[in-house]
Amino acid sequence: MKAGLRLSACAFAMAAISSAPIYAQSATGENTGSAQAEQRASVFDDNIIVVTAQGRTQALSDVPIAVSAVGAEQLEKSGATDIRELNQLAPSLLVSSTGNEANGSARIRGIGTVGDNPGLESSVAVFIDGVYRSRSGNALSELGPIDRVEILRGPQGTLGGRNSSAGMINIATAQPEFTFSGHAAATYGNYDQIRLEGGVNAPLSENIAARIDGVFLKRDGFYNDVVNDTDVNNKDRYLVRGQLLIEPSETLSVRLIGDYSKKDESCCAATFVQPEFAPLARVSPGLDGFTRPQPGAPALTDPANPIIPVLLALGQNPNALNQSTFNRDIYITPGRSYAGETEDYGVSAEINAELGNINLTSITAYREYSNFQASDTDYTGVDILYREPNRNAGAREFKTFTQELRLQGSLFDDKLDWLIGGFYANEKLEVRDNLRFGTQYGAFAPCRVVNAVNPALASPTSTGCLSAGGRAALLAANGGAGAFGPATPLIFAGLDNLAQINDRGGTGDIYNQKSENFAFFTHNIFHVTDKLDLTVGLRYTNETKDFDATFGNDNTMCPTQRALFTPLLGGPLNALAAGIIGLSCQGNSTSELDGVSLSDSRNENEFTGTAILSYKPTENLMLYGSYSRGYKAGGFNLDRSALTKSTLVNPAVAGDTANLQFDQETVDAFEIGAKYSTREFSLSVAAFRQQFDSFQLNTFNGSVFLVQNINSCSDDLGGADRDTDGTTGACNPDNVKYGVVAQGLEMEASLNPIRDLNVTMGLTYTDTSYENNLVGRDTGTPLDPALRLLPGDNLSNAPELTATASLSYTPPIGNSGMSGLFYINARTTGDYNTGSDLLFGKEQDGYTLVNARIGLRGPDGRWSIEGWAQNLFDVDYTQVAFNTPFVASQQTYSAFLAEPRTYGITVRGRF
Repeated sequence: MKAGLRLSACAFAMAAISSAPIYAQSATGENTGSAQAEQRASVFDDNIIVVTAQGRTQALSDVPIAVSAVGAEQLEKSGATDIRELNQLAPSLLVSSTGNEANGSARIRGIGTVGDNPGLESSVAVFIDGVYRSRSGNALSELGPIDRVEILRGPQGTLGGRNSSAGMINIATAQPEFTFSGHAAATYGNYDQIRLEGGVNAPLSENIAARIDGVFLKRDGFYNDVVNDTDVNNKDRYLVRGQLLIEPSETLSVRLIGDYSKKDESCCAATFVQPEFAPLARVSPGLDGFTRPQPGAPALTDPANPIIPVLLALGQNPNALNQSTFNRDIYITPGRSYAGETEDYGVSAEINAELGNINLTSITAYREYSNFQASDTDYTGVDILYREPNRNAGAREFKTFTQELRLQGSLFDDKLDWLIGGFYANEKLEVRDNLRFGTQYGAFAPCRVVNAVNPALASPTSTGCLSAGGRAALLAANGGAGAFGPATPLIFAGLDNLAQINDRGGTGDIYNQKSENFAFFTHNIFHVTDKLDLTVGLRYTNETKDFDATFGNDNTMCPTQRALFTPLLGGPLNALAAGIIGLSCQGNSTSELDGVSLSDSRNENEFTGTAILSYKPTENLMLYGSYSRGYKAGGFNLDRSALTKSTLVNPAVAGDTANLQFDQETVDAFEIGAKYSTREFSLSVAAFRQQFDSFQLNTFNGSVFLVQNINSCSDDLGGADRDTDGTTGACNPDNVKYGVVAQGLEMEASLNPIRDLNVTMGLTYTDTSYENNLVGRDTGTPLDPALRLLPGDNLSNAPELTATASLSYTPPIGNSGMSGLFYINARTTGDYNTGSDLLFGKEQDGYTLVNARIGLRGPDGRWSIEGWAQNLFDVDYTQVAFNTPFVASQQTYSAFLAEPRTYGITVRGRF
């Protein structure tokens, strides 16, 4: 279904007076990942941003690519302290997090990496001070003082740094200066928020300057865990960053950076989805969950839904089922926890040197990142699935070394600006997991089978979910032949076996992946005439990934059940036998894997590049057209559930990684645009079309995570990609083509009518959709049935229409030297589906968020006091709705909620 195009009256009012963030970009039109580009990069001169990159200085109107940039002052006014809060300032950007903030997702133009699987690289690459961060979720933490954030839209596959298929976020932190200065800020807000920030900058000599900055943040969680008397989704984090800037001569500079940050927080709880959030998601018992529901059907958590009485009988607090989706009381299993810990630290060195007429840039960095996250993984009060709070709980560790070298200069009387370079990355990733069935799984799982037979017979407090009377009724059915014929006693045995699967499962799964990436690139600007430029870039990338995994598991009942019920497969009791095996071995949780090791390797070679033609008919106007090709590496699904496509197959016997692998994603992008800029007004317009081959999609189907490439077939598959049969819908490999298209129009503007007033606006229309006749890999394999709603529909988390606006007014107060501050921004988003499988119960209506800040500032900005509010009108919306684990087939959904209204007061001082 196409997302709605509704805009609220509030958003229209804001759009009438405002426009989008201030913009800047590199001189070449692409991010180089260079700290040299960031040094003294933003110069605000009469409201025109001048950016210096690779030795070239250009104004916004001279750069032929779509990029948004936000300066330090606007970041401070907006209250943005991590990349998620940039949503309010850039309409084409959406940053969200779900079950684990360590793998938060950034999307640009509706395209991004979906889910929490660390095996998938980010579609939107994040660089901080020219250093690549392994996943975009790494930047979901305090960033400290920032000079500028650049958001590059569209594939970035030519210049330095990591490849990215959707875009790039480049963050430049405040660097040392040769003047003594300091700053401090203290904030107190609701949810007992305390945030302290401070730093000192000092020249150590004529050639050396040092800077140190620190941030501390503590805030209560906005979920109230009623059962365990604690709060969840709290904040408890800090950051320390130290820098040295060494300039021994005018032709040489060295910038050294070391930083350490830590988070000790509980994340991420969820609530049940109720009809007030997804009124179209209500379904009658027995209806296919993929079928649009009928009016008058019961609510998602209504007792008429047969799984709800089971949950209640096993101890689920009824309040959790009756309260609003956005009531932030949660009722989880006693003793379970969402506790987690994240550490992120690293060092980098950037060297910039002039070697005659050639400029050399070298950026060397080493970083380590680790995270573990416990969870009550079923999100209910029944102990069905969990991760213990230790360093094996959904843990991931990255150790990354990167090296970038660039040489740049000019030839032919400055008619050619040339650049050549190389990039190397060595990344070691370890994932550890201890996902286990809970202590009540044995009581819950048999009820799934009994509900499928006759919900009236379900007795959750009886062994196998059948009372003595229920068993007698089934034995007496069919004139005494038994409800299942001679197999009736076997079915009882299977249910009783299921009842024994309590606190069983993973005892320590370990995945190791080593990735080596090297690339060579060139990027050249030909000044054909004084008004016409041709930019040509080319990049060769080689990517190698070595994978190994070792599994630990104590679920001995899985092989027992498989041996008992495999003989029934293919016969009249096939569905029942498959269901019992599936519930016994869910997610490939089986002792057959205990001690099993697997290893494999994959190698990729890709050419990417860009070609841009730009023309300036007047000094203030530029027109351009471009083609670019981007790439995101393939890899391995670091999840044991993906070892086999069916739990009917023994994963230890399958013994290979074929089902774990997914192919590289490539994109061909076309863009035309125009930029107009004067001191008082700037306007940027871009139209784009992006075609993705082997699009990487990660989907949770209620039981396991699926990672599948998405392509399409030029032949008509006759609806075979929309059915429940995973064996139909194949395509001749010669007829496979791109499966995802993102196309649309972007407009950004800035108005500065007087010195103290700035108005901005951004508007993005994006039609991001799957093609019809979808298949999986480029070999033409059928689409997984869990994705059968995808053909012809929008992508998840990709609203068609998004608008942002801001107004900043800083009037002087008399002749005192003081000034006032009035700042407001808004983001309006159209309707969209938050679920990657596009189930109807996961749709989010359009909404508008407003942030505001008002304050008083002293002479020369030496001090200020500010009152602020984020999500001023306390709008309720979700980040992602998902299938509640193990009960999703009963049409029960849960949701990760976005933050409610927060407000507080901030005091700043600087010298």
